[in-house]
Amino acid sequence: MAVRDREMGQDGLKAQTRAPVVAALDLGQSKVACFIMKPDGVRHADRTIRVAGASHIQSKGVKGGAIINMDETAQAIGQAVERAERAAGAPVSGVVVSTAIGQMASHRVRAKVSLGANPIGDADLARAIAMALDQIRLPNRRPIHVLPVAWSVDGARGVRDPRAMRGGSLGLDLLVVSMAEGAFNALGHCLELAHLDLQGVVAAPVVSSLSALEEDEMDLGCVCIDMGGGSTSAAVWGGRSLLHVESVNVGGDHVTADIARGLSTSRAGAERLKTLHGSAMASANEDREMLEAPPRGEDMESGPVIVPRAMLKTVIAPRVEETLELLRDRLRASGHGLEPGAGLVLTGGASQLNGVRELAVRVFDRPVRLGRPQRAPHMADAASGPAFCSAAGVLLRAAYGPREAVSARKLMSRQITAADAPRIHRGGPVARFAGWLRENL
Repeated sequence: MAVRDREMGQDGLKAQTRAPVVAALDLGQSKVACFIMKPDGVRHADRTIRVAGASHIQSKGVKGGAIINMDETAQAIGQAVERAERAAGAPVSGVVVSTAIGQMASHRVRAKVSLGANPIGDADLARAIAMALDQIRLPNRRPIHVLPVAWSVDGARGVRDPRAMRGGSLGLDLLVVSMAEGAFNALGHCLELAHLDLQGVVAAPVVSSLSALEEDEMDLGCVCIDMGGGSTSAAVWGGRSLLHVESVNVGGDHVTADIARGLSTSRAGAERLKTLHGSAMASANEDREMLEAPPRGEDMESGPVIVPRAMLKTVIAPRVEETLELLRDRLRASGHGLEPGAGLVLTGGASQLNGVRELAVRVFDRPVRLGRPQRAPHMADAASGPAFCSAAGVLLRAAYGPREAVSARKLMSRQITAADAPRIHRGGPVARFAGWLRENL
């Protein structure tokens, strides 16, 4: 199984031992996407992947950052996985789910351990991680990512690999990304109804970052904003580490609802107007260009709704601007994400709306680009846009990391404790924990 073999990689064994198939499921309010990768899909020579099968269908049962109908959600999940299985020619029994439901947030934990006269070794790092894990207290929330951010020796921060250094104390900053326990349990039940194993849950902006960002962007500082149908979330990177995760329960479907209300049309008509003619910025001749949409309700005698294109922009732009400003203000309040020179990358289906990139430039006052899966070069055009960064990112994470401090199996089964820290295998010359360090430092 993918989760068992991947856990060995997280604990430090060589990553070549892999499951026959890795399946990524991107669950959002607008769509459910499934990407499947076979063992030969990992291309170590250029650090790319080949997706063997992909599918996406309209999502059901998810709204406002929560699962509101588990039967409908399970049915949509099952259909998406079944179509991807047919395309790949390989069955799957479990999936890693990428999502932004459950009010995802990040928490910083710091630990410090005393050192002896000897140089810092693997055992000292393991003690620091165990102490940090023991401090995690997140009632009614489920940790889904546990990643070391930075080490320090005698208070000197910015140490990438403290091994072999000397000092009196070793410090560690650990980032824990969590989601609401209720949302986690509902997700697990949906997978059971779909007869699939839940092999892991990952935050959509985190894996979208792994897919869309360049190495330099992660190192020098970048914010990846994943704009979905039901929520807009962000992952902040710097020094090649994930620094912060933020989320607001406002997304592209809220724009559609605003259009439907403002123009007195149906949701289907509003979605069509948004997709074909919508823009968050002004365009030429929009005052003279007239648009037509079906009326709301079933009165066949009612004529179509006819409005100038300029009116559509007056509905779309305020909502998109408000969403970006809300996220910007939350990032500022957290102390992350707006460092001078930090770039901005947009992913997710809602980022494809005309004018969103230009509006983001104005709101954040920095360069903005639209992200696409960077290391999945063989994807068809229909599945290679910003909306599919999250699904591709799950597969890239499975192939190349980063490996986390706590295995997926332990994260799925219970709240983490100090006992879940990476362990040193004392029966052999090479520590499993040392292998984990080589992959992450």
